[in-house]
Amino acid sequence: MHQNKSAHDPYAALRIKEFLFFLNTRFFLTLAIQMQSVIVAWQIYDITKDELALGIIGLSEAIPFIIVSFFAGHVADTVSRKLIILISVSFLIVSTSALLYFSLDTSTILENYGTLPIYLVFGFIGIVRGFISAAFPAFMAQIVPREHYANSATWNSSIWHIGAVVGPAIAGIICTISFSAAYTINIVFIVLSIFSFVFIASKPLPLKVKKESLKESLSGGIKFVFSNQLILGALSLDLFAVLFGGAVAMLPAFADKILHVGSMELGFMRAIPAVGAIFTAIILAYKPITKNAGRNLFVNVALFGVATILFAISTNYYLSLFFLFLTGAFDNVSVVIRHTILQLATPDEMRGRVSAVNSIFIGSSNEIGAFESGVAASAMGGGAIGLVRSVIFGGVMTILIVAGTYKVAPKLRKLNLKEIE
Repeated sequence: MHQNKSAHDPYAALRIKEFLFFLNTRFFLTLAIQMQSVIVAWQIYDITKDELALGIIGLSEAIPFIIVSFFAGHVADTVSRKLIILISVSFLIVSTSALLYFSLDTSTILENYGTLPIYLVFGFIGIVRGFISAAFPAFMAQIVPREHYANSATWNSSIWHIGAVVGPAIAGIICTISFSAAYTINIVFIVLSIFSFVFIASKPLPLKVKKESLKESLSGGIKFVFSNQLILGALSLDLFAVLFGGAVAMLPAFADKILHVGSMELGFMRAIPAVGAIFTAIILAYKPITKNAGRNLFVNVALFGVATILFAISTNYYLSLFFLFLTGAFDNVSVVIRHTILQLATPDEMRGRVSAVNSIFIGSSNEIGAFESGVAASAMGGGAIGLVRSVIFGGVMTILIVAGTYKVAPKLRKLNLKEIE
């Protein structure tokens, strides 16, 4: 009787002390990274007034991220995951400090070299993110018991999205003061994330089932993912939906050319999808999706595409906020289901490498999607017309991808999370 009650406890994972420290770290780190995205995007758009320049931000981070991810996954399965996270976040402080220096009134770096130094720093941040993305989910699985994986995935997603609400809003407000002030607050939040993390004990690495060469270890994660239809289907669906359906990268241009608002309103536009995601997460904490997880996954990704199209054709700021809210609400169903599949279906000794593959599919797709959106906006006429056409195209492609994946992934279509061993 006690076990049945525990299985339906929406706060089960929150009763684990170390998981609370983990969530606190997750919150401040997300807050900082989301702030940084808004600050850099607004700063580069302020310098260039070019949609393609916004897309290049994503590409400059995605390429190093992809290159390093497979090795980062191997490291996360062979080196202390806590140590990896501490070192990586420390390098994130160094990188953000460089962005702060570029933005000081006494610095002439951007005057002499334009936006190139910012792109170079973001390339280094891509390397740092590769290691964080491999180690973070793997470390979380060592903190939370298996029976609470679904619940922990919901709360982890909730905290990420709260950070994604607050971070852009803070960035939008502080950017009205100065970019250097915004980067300073950014660094403070990263430091707070490290402070929370040191209270979590190091965890021993899971024992290897068999000895592997470096080559076998590096390829092990991707072989495992491509041999598992559930994981591959869920990752592919998210990959292409984010690649084509994300309008976030173009928000500075939408704010300027379509909605005619400033940096503060841009901050709220960046934040509102996460508000929608939190709304969904609260529902999922009390009513988790298990039996019809596959069906719900496909329906919600399709609705994400529809909401993206509606945002593209809106010219009213508040209506645009509502459609962005819907994109976050629908997208988070996919996020929670995908994270739960990964946690339940991945062997402990492979979590770092599988997390790395997941990051390549999902994390880099945001940045590559940003580049795709910038290229599409320029290719489809540029200006306001090109912006609208590119986002409509992305929404339509998302819906078509849902239809295609539905046909070729029957196991995902019939997914019941309780049946994953």
